[in-house]
Amino acid sequence: MKLRPLGIEGAWEITPQQHGDSRGLFLEWYRVDRLAEAIGRPLQLAQSNLSVSCRDVVRGIHFSDVPPGQAKYVTCVRGAVLDVVVDIRVGSPTFGQWETLRLDDVDRRAVYVTEGLGHGFCALTDDATLSYLCTTTYDPSIDRAVHPLDEELGIEWPTGTLLLSARDAAAPTLAQAREMGLLPDYETCRRQAADLALETPGGR
Repeated sequence: MKLRPLGIEGAWEITPQQHGDSRGLFLEWYRVDRLAEAIGRPLQLAQSNLSVSCRDVVRGIHFSDVPPGQAKYVTCVRGAVLDVVVDIRVGSPTFGQWETLRLDDVDRRAVYVTEGLGHGFCALTDDATLSYLCTTTYDPSIDRAVHPLDEELGIEWPTGTLLLSARDAAAPTLAQAREMGLLPDYETCRRQAADLALETPGGR
């Protein structure tokens, strides 16, 4: 597999090597050793999630308080999505910037999103199915969201007809979330990443 850092620190694109023949195909979509080599620590996996969305559904932009935060390793096992990573860490040199990549069941790429980054996606097909590996279990008391249609953030979604949950539709803008003190702090995120690398067996 090939790992490529995105322009936002802590986000990586992972492209697996697919081996196919007349029977079908085989690939390694997650390798703890390869990812650990790239990010400086192996993931301590705590929860695995699966989401299924119809076309034009947008989920996000979601994140968790840091600490503890929640890192995610995401791939699309059916259909296709436009995946979005947003730097919402106050003090980051790329604060407010975002990147998109297509995750689908053809190239079968994955994305790694470190603690403190915002994540979301738009389903490009019906029954778009995402699999998440997460480093912490879900805790609604520290689960946050930024409005995916925030005009100042300016995410370029692929369609004008977007379907949002009531929660995401009511989420604050990035500026409002910052004023409310909801966003992660960049230096706190960096210190936590360094501490996790020291605490995790096999880390740097």
